[in-house]
Amino acid sequence: MATIYLGLGTNLGDKADNLHRAVEEINRTIGKVTSLSSFYETAPWGFCSDNTFLNAALRAETTLAPEEVLARTQQIERDLGRTHKSAGGIYTDRPIDIDILLYDGLCLTTPALTLPHPGMADRLFVLRPLAEIAPDLIHPVTGLTISELLRRACQKET
Repeated sequence: MATIYLGLGTNLGDKADNLHRAVEEINRTIGKVTSLSSFYETAPWGFCSDNTFLNAALRAETTLAPEEVLARTQQIERDLGRTHKSAGGIYTDRPIDIDILLYDGLCLTTPALTLPHPGMADRLFVLRPLAEIAPDLIHPVTGLTISELLRRACQKET
């Protein structure tokens, strides 16, 4: 059994419902959700939009390999109305986005998946909800806790 942490985001439609539906599908198809953060309203990151985001993080237990978790998160995104993934640093509005942040303490780089998520340590919209549910979790690359990463990211913002 592996412990995974996922980041969730949405900025189209009924955002709270989008997140709840994603959590239900993760629980049904990936593994038991054991913790869910509050929902955080955030500004778009990496692109301009009039639509704010609602972000959350969750912890789940799974028997699936990382690549299968990725395949299932992408299927959930499609099922909830996402028609295309961001590519080449070009981001757009979306009904749901599910990112694998951490998979146990695994470090992995494949053409399809990098673990831990390469941008998570600098993104407040990921770190705030993650710190709520796993403040003492250690990032396997930096060696810092999620709380320490959040503190550093907040200092960079000011």
